[in-house]
Amino acid sequence: MQVQPYLFFEGRCEEAIEFYRKTLGAETDMLMRYKDGPEPTPDCQMPPGSENKVMHASLRIGESTVMASDGRCSGKSSFQGFSLSFKAPDDASAARTFAALGEGGQVQMPLAKTFFASSFGMVADRFGVSWMVIVEP
Repeated sequence: MQVQPYLFFEGRCEEAIEFYRKTLGAETDMLMRYKDGPEPTPDCQMPPGSENKVMHASLRIGESTVMASDGRCSGKSSFQGFSLSFKAPDDASAARTFAALGEGGQVQMPLAKTFFASSFGMVADRFGVSWMVIVEP
């Protein structure tokens, strides 16, 4: 059994995919645009001009899969009540990843040594997704 996060970027999915490709080495396993899907049903109308937006994407980050979409293209993403955890192999990698994720974002807890990790910090990226970066002892 697996639990996989599914993130809705409400119109910025392609930008997020590129950001995670650069910062985390994410690889796109699958990407489908709204124009590639079947005709929309009346209760699932998309805003005009959204045909090239991402209906579904599957990203591989290391050994993990993260799924993503532009959702209803509302322009109002809300990532609250959860964090994605990134386990770095060493402190130098953690520092690089933390800094890259924080570009245009907001540090919630600076990366530092803690009683449970040689490095741990929390940062919200430019899309509002909260990340915990950790190097286990």
